[in-house]
Amino acid sequence: MSVLKELRERCQGLSAGAVVDQALRAFGKEITISFSGAEDVLLIEYASQTGLPFSVMSLDTGRLHPETYRFFEKVESHYGIHIDYVFPRSEAVQALVREKGMFSFRSDGHSECCHIRKVEPLRRQLSTVRAWITGQRRDQSPTTRASLDVVELDAAFQGKGDGELVKINPLVGMSSEEVWNAIRAFEVPHNELHERGFVSIGCEPCTRPILPGQHEREGRWWWENEDHKECGLHIKPGGS
Repeated sequence: MSVLKELRERCQGLSAGAVVDQALRAFGKEITISFSGAEDVLLIEYASQTGLPFSVMSLDTGRLHPETYRFFEKVESHYGIHIDYVFPRSEAVQALVREKGMFSFRSDGHSECCHIRKVEPLRRQLSTVRAWITGQRRDQSPTTRASLDVVELDAAFQGKGDGELVKINPLVGMSSEEVWNAIRAFEVPHNELHERGFVSIGCEPCTRPILPGQHEREGRWWWENEDHKECGLHIKPGGS
């Protein structure tokens, strides 16, 4: 039985914390937790509760909010860990800015900037592991994330040695309210931007607070159509 199939069977019907536990046991040093600096801090809490060793990575695009950088430091101190920060290639960033300016994504779409600052660095990082844990949830985007599974084969990236990459989404079936109930119950540190109306937190130029009743993704790339609100980290080739 493949690791993917076995892990799927083991995780069926388990809580998010139990899924994290099973994932860490299945892959050991060859799995990483992807931390964006937002609600997905709950993944780190669950990993900490297992008592197992774990690693955390985060994409530093160079354009995050100051509050997010402070939050990273708070998380490292709270859990006694060191986050593995992944950076874009400086020459690619320089070429984009020199050719198109600092805010080209406002006129020609965010995909090029996101590819340079997020997708390519993530691809490099994931090529060193066999699996990764994400904080994706189905309710974050009904148009692009509704078909997410708890355990799935990553169709967008390859793992170590150009091999298959397993993607684990422990929070997939949870609502935002359930995530926040857990964050409060476990007294998990959180990004101070959440207190100012930010729900989905990304780069500073592309993130803004939302109003009551708005969907959380409306605070991201608000000048674009609803069906384009992905940065490319979780988009399958030829689709969403």
